[in-house]
Amino acid sequence: MAKYKVGIVSLGCDKNRVDTEILLGSLKNKFEIISDPKEAHIIVVNTCGFIESSKQESINTILEMAEYKKNYKCEVLIATGCLTQRYSKEIAELIPEIDIVLGVNNYKDVEDCIRDFYENKQKIILCSNSNEINEGERVISTGNNYAYLRIGEGCNNNCTYCAIPKIRGSYRSRSIEHIVEEASSIAKMGVKELIIVAQDTTMYGIDLYKKKVLPDLLNRLSQIDDIEWIRLLYCYPEEITDELIEVIASNKKICKYIDIPIQHISNNILKKMGRRGTKEQIVEVINKLKKKVPEITIRTTFIVGFPGETEEDFNELKEFTENIKFDNLGVFRYSAEEGTAAERLNNKISDEIKIQRQNEIMKLQQQISYNNNKGKIGMVYNTLLEDENEEYYIGRSQHMAPDVDGIIYVSKVKGINKGEFVKIKIREALEYDLIGDVYYESSK
Repeated sequence: MAKYKVGIVSLGCDKNRVDTEILLGSLKNKFEIISDPKEAHIIVVNTCGFIESSKQESINTILEMAEYKKNYKCEVLIATGCLTQRYSKEIAELIPEIDIVLGVNNYKDVEDCIRDFYENKQKIILCSNSNEINEGERVISTGNNYAYLRIGEGCNNNCTYCAIPKIRGSYRSRSIEHIVEEASSIAKMGVKELIIVAQDTTMYGIDLYKKKVLPDLLNRLSQIDDIEWIRLLYCYPEEITDELIEVIASNKKICKYIDIPIQHISNNILKKMGRRGTKEQIVEVINKLKKKVPEITIRTTFIVGFPGETEEDFNELKEFTENIKFDNLGVFRYSAEEGTAAERLNNKISDEIKIQRQNEIMKLQQQISYNNNKGKIGMVYNTLLEDENEEYYIGRSQHMAPDVDGIIYVSKVKGINKGEFVKIKIREALEYDLIGDVYYESSK
């Protein structure tokens, strides 16, 4: 079937991106993979179904790709991912232009389904439940500088607002051997940064090894010669151990950066959310991190407008934001997800108040970020140059995750190329970004 061209549109989180890359890996030897869906005979949309806005984006994207069957070369439209895992029959009925509907456990079946559809011309719906982990050869879609490394699948946390356990199942860790093997393969492609992801990275190993072994995994990964940075995302605060903090502090390859999805700080709301930790525990672990790793960058996310969130609860969250002064912060408005415990809660918050509270926190964080950045003027950072325009190189330090955090604009000089690590001295601060110049050790 090599004559057929396949285009894939990937939506949602970085864990979904890994699925897309595995899907590409399974197809690349049988089909021609292209980046422009207008040229594709087969279009795959890997959907997200996490919150209402992402579900709507997924549906809109599928509808857009359905038009390609009329106006371009598309012969087969495939929808897969979290949204189809939750609503396979509904999606198939809502958008009859879809030819194949696959769930999150059926990526390995895509080639057979394509072949069956071309032979029989009948709609296929295949959304099974499985305890397997989606693994396989990947086509890295993030360029030469960084790649996501998924260490586990599913989640055991059962937060009352989240449907992920219903979609992805219970927590399953990949073996250390498989992860290190994949990471070594990625490093041989020239990738310099590994970004560790799972629904909850701090629970890694609890099922496979009967204990949390994320520190052990990080130490093994750091032994891969060609990897320069290892970045940690999605570390739940109540599971951040002293051992993990010590590894972040002492291992030179581990970025002094951590993503901690806190979601709220009011004990009243944390309890309603089904979160395991308390305000006191969260504050304690943040203080430990800052004391043990003074240069650490902490990113977090909040949810505002959760059912029953009072003005007092919200003000507590604002005060917490002012006191901690997070380096990076995202705010989501609560979205009632079908089948979750929170959907049944009373005291719903209006959309107007949700938007107002989101804007208040983000306005506050904007000023905090600017003040934090001003404190970096004069500092020197080892910076990975990833892109360029006519005036600047565009790079990141170890304190910046791709796509979600700021960047460093670097004034162009001769002899410097994209893909290099260069020492940059910061000379100007913006609200989220920095501007700097190449730093020469001998300069005074």
